[in-house]
Amino acid sequence: MTTSVAIVVALVVLAVVVLLTLSRGKAGSQLQAPPASRSLPPPRPEPPAKRPSDRPREREAEGKPASAAPAGVDGRGVESARPGGGPTGAPGAAGARPAGAAPPGTSLPPAKRDVAGLRKGLAASRGGFVAKLSALFQGKKDIDPAILQQVEEVMLASDVGPKTTQAILARLRESLDRNELHDADAVWASLRAEAVRILGIGGGAVRLGVKPTVVLMVGVNGAGKTTTIGKLATRYNAAGKKVVLAAGDTFRAAAVQQLEIWGKRVDSEVVRGKEGADPGAVAFDATNRARDSGADLLFIDTAGRLHTKAPLMDEIKKVRKTIAKAMDGAPHETFLVLDATTGQNALQQASLFKEALDLTGIILTKLDGTAKGGIVLGICDELGVPVRYVGLGERAEDLREFHAEEFVEALFGKGEDEVAAA
Repeated sequence: MTTSVAIVVALVVLAVVVLLTLSRGKAGSQLQAPPASRSLPPPRPEPPAKRPSDRPREREAEGKPASAAPAGVDGRGVESARPGGGPTGAPGAAGARPAGAAPPGTSLPPAKRDVAGLRKGLAASRGGFVAKLSALFQGKKDIDPAILQQVEEVMLASDVGPKTTQAILARLRESLDRNELHDADAVWASLRAEAVRILGIGGGAVRLGVKPTVVLMVGVNGAGKTTTIGKLATRYNAAGKKVVLAAGDTFRAAAVQQLEIWGKRVDSEVVRGKEGADPGAVAFDATNRARDSGADLLFIDTAGRLHTKAPLMDEIKKVRKTIAKAMDGAPHETFLVLDATTGQNALQQASLFKEALDLTGIILTKLDGTAKGGIVLGICDELGVPVRYVGLGERAEDLREFHAEEFVEALFGKGEDEVAAA
């Protein structure tokens, strides 16, 4: 009897197991094979969950680990600049660039010609220097060689400089002797051609051939070095370049504060030292920082120094050598910032700075504030150093790349109102 009960219990358990197995198989087949009348789309793989440490593709291009710190902060907690003066998408997006911005490591597209805007900025010189020259030939059909003496007086009074003035007059006399200047229009065209020849020794923006491109800014007090750096940083950040600023004017607290304000305004990192620190050490650290952070540009501010003081000029030479120790070939550009309103004194400054440093360009500021625009001709002709930028106002966009033909057209050419009046 006991054996029979055990056999019955075993059969019942076996039946339950079989039924459970069959029911599970049926359910599985229903999930795997839906009815033909109702076809289901293939399942889509779920996207991987986003992590706070994920970075854009440019981090991979730079060879940085995916687990790096969030955008805008490096591993040491130092705030880094965001290209383009801030993201164009969601707040905090790293690597965002404005539409149409040039990718990192490339040169900027050439600036659009704006002769009318340049002519407006040169209104003071057009109403002074150019207007006086134009008045000499007004209404004259025949050109008397004696008129060249009056031309000389106007040029000298307009800060063209004696050497450059004599060179221009010599060419005009040769043309008169060959009977090539028959009327006022011919003389005017000859003057414009001479201006293009003198100014056409170079120009244009910073040359971005190396990453980072190191730009050393020098000049006397009050020329506008720090403000010019801020305007350049604005321009290049807007074009998608990562810019680092170095507060090398360690002896003037206001200069450091001014540069830090510009840095916050354009979202660029500012490397500074303690008050009174060695400016060479600041430049050295900034060069290393710009290279390590992958910056495209480094602008180094320096203390304003009297060009007539030998110890101060020796100091800027040491700063330049220190930068070269931090990076071979640096600085790649050395710009002398000159105040156009100082006239012939600016020419003297440029001459002495050129003796001390290998200048690659001149930035002529406050050109909108002088009627003696002839200083541009004197600087290029006597020093052989090209003007790279001209400042024509307080806004960042008022710092313009210099191009000889465009500048001469704006300075000597007739505007629409003048053509209509004629």
